Amino acid sequence: MKTIKFKTNIHCGGCIKSVTPFLNNLDNVDAWKVDLEDSNKILEVSLDDDNETAVMEAVKKAGFEIEKLD
Repeated sequence: MKTIKFKTNIHCGGCIKSVTPFLNNLDNVDAWKVDLEDSNKILEVSLDDDNETAVMEAVKKAGFEIEKLD
């Protein structure tokens, strides 16, 4: 399992509710959470594989910005 962090503009519970079906429908995502207290609104995702692109596309389809953090 691989954990990856992304900077997003998911800033409230309503945003989390909007993005939830997009992330939950990804087969390679084991778990995810958003740190709303962090100024960068960090999305932390645990993946079964290395397909970070699927996560980024899902978040963008939900209408949010996303950028991988190193």
